[in-house]
Amino acid sequence: MPAAEPFPVNTPILEKSEFEALADFRYQLRRFLRFSELLTRRHGITNLQYLLLLQVKGFPGREWANIGELAERLQAHQHGVVSLVSRCEKLGLVERRPGREDRRAVEGHLTAAGERLVACIADRHRKELKGLEAVFPQVAGRLK
Repeated sequence: MPAAEPFPVNTPILEKSEFEALADFRYQLRRFLRFSELLTRRHGITNLQYLLLLQVKGFPGREWANIGELAERLQAHQHGVVSLVSRCEKLGLVERRPGREDRRAVEGHLTAAGERLVACIADRHRKELKGLEAVFPQVAGRLK
């Protein structure tokens, strides 16, 4: 990625209310992320491990995801996701299976323990997000 200019000359000037809206959004987002970090820690896993479990469980149209798909969903490098899957596998939360169409590919599946843990943590996240409906209306509106 090329280096950006430190202070571009033609930067549009935002109004005070726009800075306030952006600052409040980032504040509310950070509060939610902090809540998530503390919650996952109390359940004995890292936030990134929870995100992996959530992405496997929430992958569109199926109950598993391959390493490349998880890397995209987590915005991470594939080798980092392989290590993350290994750590979750050691905790008994996920299992690897050979790909259905390409046996060289690796699918990540939740174990029964992974299913229970992600459901428990996701329920707490759902309740927290419902309380932030004014800040995140598109997400909170899709939750029951």
